[in-house]
Amino acid sequence: MAEKKFKVGDKVRLIVGGPVMAVKNTDQIDNIYCQWFAGKKLEGGYFAPETLEKVTDEGEQKKN
Repeated sequence: MAEKKFKVGDKVRLIVGGPVMAVKNTDQIDNIYCQWFAGKKLEGGYFAPETLEKVTDEGEQKKN
């Protein structure tokens, strides 16, 4: 079985930029469900793992 690229709680961002998101879970076909805040509103959605990159604390300001 292949190792998962992301785990619950990882900080991620779309490779094209955008807000820092938190990985909440994955579905049966390995799409990644992420959550983020848009102002005070909690948003969420599924993303293909190829469209995401992990974010380090140092990299949080990058690409915003």
